[in-house]
Order: sequence, then C-alpha cells, then structure tokens
Amino acid sequence: MKRATLPRHSPQIRAAIDEVVALVAPTTLNPADLAKRRMLVSEMVATSLSLFTDELTTGELRLVRQALREMRAGFTMFNRYRTLRKVALFGSARTPRDHPDYKAAFECSRLLAERGWMTITGAGPGIMQAGIEGPTPEQAFGLSIRLPFEDKPNPVIANDPKLLTFRYFFTRKLAFMGNADAVAAFPGGFGTQDEVFEALTLVQTGRNAVIPIVLVEGHDAQGAPLGYWKQWESFVRGAMHKNGWISPEDECLYQLADSPATAVDIVSRFYTRYQSSRYVNDQLVIRLDAPLPASACSAFDREFGALCATGGFTQGTEFEGDDAPAGTPRLWFTHNRKYFGLVRRLIDRINES
Repeated sequence: MKRATLPRHSPQIRAAIDEVVALVAPTTLNPADLAKRRMLVSEMVATSLSLFTDELTTGELRLVRQALREMRAGFTMFNRYRTLRKVALFGSARTPRDHPDYKAAFECSRLLAERGWMTITGAGPGIMQAGIEGPTPEQAFGLSIRLPFEDKPNPVIANDPKLLTFRYFFTRKLAFMGNADAVAAFPGGFGTQDEVFEALTLVQTGRNAVIPIVLVEGHDAQGAPLGYWKQWESFVRGAMHKNGWISPEDECLYQLADSPATAVDIVSRFYTRYQSSRYVNDQLVIRLDAPLPASACSAFDREFGALCATGGFTQGTEFEGDDAPAGTPRLWFTHNRKYFGLVRRLIDRINES
C-alpha cells in the first residue's frame, strides 16, 4: 500500500512510529483493513509529533489534546449502538416543564422510542430533559457541555453511562451530527438556532448525509401551533430565499411538523425504502430496503436529471466498491455534488415509489 503524505520526519522517526503502531494494532482484522488503519494511526502520531516544531502554545496543545480525547470518547460510546437509528433532539434549556413545547418534546421522543429509535440530546434541563424522559434513559444519550453558568446534568441522565461531557462545542456537534439519522428541533434561543443551522448547512453542502430535519413545537389552548417555526420560516424565505442567499430547493431540507405524531411520521417515512447512501468515487450509491419499479430510473431521469453530472440513474443489486451486503438493492448516479435539497426530494420519491 502506498504511504500517504506524512509530516516531515527522519526515516528513523518514521520507522519508530510504524513499530509502535504495529505493537498495538489489532490482529483480528483482515490484512487490507489492518493496513489502512495502521496507516491512518501512523499519520495521526506523526502529526502529533509535528506539533513540537509548529510552535504551538501550551494552550493550543491542550485544546488539541482535549478535542482528540472528546472525539475518541464519542466514537467509542456511539459505536456500541451503531445498528440503531438515532434522532438528535435540539431545543431550549429554559423551557419550563408545564410549557407546551416541553410536552411536545416528551411525546416526540416517546413515540420515536416506541419505533426503536434512540434520542441524542443535551444533558441540561428544559427540552433536553424532556427528550430523555420521553424514551427513558436506556434509549437516550446526554451530551453535556461545560459552561460557567450551566447547572450539572439533569437528574434523569446524571449517572447514566451514556452521558458524555464536552469542553468544546465543535466536538459536541460532531457527536450529534455524526451519529444522527434525523433531527427534531424545538423552539429555543441562540444555541438552538446554532444547532439547527449547523445541521442545515452540513446537509446543504454535502458534508453530512441527507437526513430528515423536522421542526416541532407545542400547541396553544385552541390546539394551534404556537408559531415559533412559522416566524422562523418567514425569516428564511423573506431574508434568505428572496435575496438569493439560499436556493429554492434548500427549503426541502427541513419540514415543519404540526404535531409530535406528524414529526415521527416524517422521520419514519424517510426510511420506508431508503436505507442509506455513500459516495463511491463520483457515484452516489443509494442503498434500498426493496427494489424500485422497473420504470423508476427513466422517471428519475426526467425529474431529477439536474443532479447528474453525466448519464442518468441506474439500479441493481451489485456495485463494486460498495460494502453493503451482497444482493442489497441500490440506485446510483454520477452526482454533481450540488442541489442536496433536490436529493432530499429524490429520497421522498424513492419512498413513494
């Protein structure tokens, strides 16, 4: 295997890095996978050693060390539950227990848990606590953040092994979005909006897989939504879409749900036939739970041709370079890496077919 480009070190240091990595590398992996992992870990060790000559301050070195520790802790914990669907649930820590939004978050997470989903939320009070109480702690993760004015983790998740505490927002966001199969957002302040726009930006730019992003809230005494997300959508359309700062198809990246039950239906429907997707070179390979009708590809060519850099849509059960189980139904096309809101609509069509 060709060695990737490493930070500049003497051959003696390179050999020592390889020797140390070989000592701790697992022996149960197949040779090809083992070689890739050893190469990647060698790169990380070499990069770490280069920090000596990069003139980083002690504070910067501490930041790198802590970020690596937090990412490792997150990957280690979530990998134990990798086969289960998870929803990232965002919302205000200030929401009182008797507020309609609190009740809606409780109900949404409870209904998803009944369908086998786990909830990833913060570990604070408000919407975060509601998102843990709904499914019970056994089906929830709490991602706490150290802030000078925040209380300790809420009592529902405080002593749970699925509680992680982060120093940095960026590592916490990675734990949220790197493991979420869906997002359910409830009203909140700057932090909630930061999380919602982070999710939208990652999906819009193709840095995260397309997932359902659902905006939910409680109802007033007459049974009507409180209006938070309608006001938010008016801003998005009036200040962003109208001025051309986002594209028309970007509005497909989110959906407003008029009730927790509707939000759960939106999330569940997304995975009716669609299973997952990945890039193999320039091909976007979409894995399915069931084959599409024979006429689907020609219909997709007409409706979603703007997604294709060349050619059109193809379906089959084998694709070289995709490691899904043999016989998995697939749809693939040469994606131009644009219009991810249109990819979201394509997934809806796949599920409707």
